[in-house]
Amino acid sequence: MSFSDPIADMLTRVRNAQSAEHVSAAMPSSLQKVAVAKVLKEEGYITDFRVEGDGPKKELIVDLKYYKDKPVISGLKRISKPSCRIYVPAKEIPAVRGGLGVALLSTSQGVISGREAKKRKVGGEVICYVW
Repeated sequence: MSFSDPIADMLTRVRNAQSAEHVSAAMPSSLQKVAVAKVLKEEGYITDFRVEGDGPKKELIVDLKYYKDKPVISGLKRISKPSCRIYVPAKEIPAVRGGLGVALLSTSQGVISGREAKKRKVGGEVICYVW
């Protein structure tokens, strides 16, 4: 099975797993997905993540986080798509939900949160918004 947009697939799997109140979401692993999961963990949106299996069939398991039986992630939105990439300079990194959410950017320094990108004064491709 080939996906034209693996990151959108990852976000959908997380969204669906949370709406079904699953403990974790599993998906095929890739370096970029692991980088996105790392930022989600740093920002406190997921409890943890791990890569299981060996060889080309590795699987990324994302442990979802709930607060008072409600998912911590109330929304995930893919911004830059393979068909339409969205890039922003450091000065124009968007505030998501008035600062309550976070933008994930793919920069020359790896996948980092919008806040971190502003601190480091780097722009990049806006992967998604999380709130």
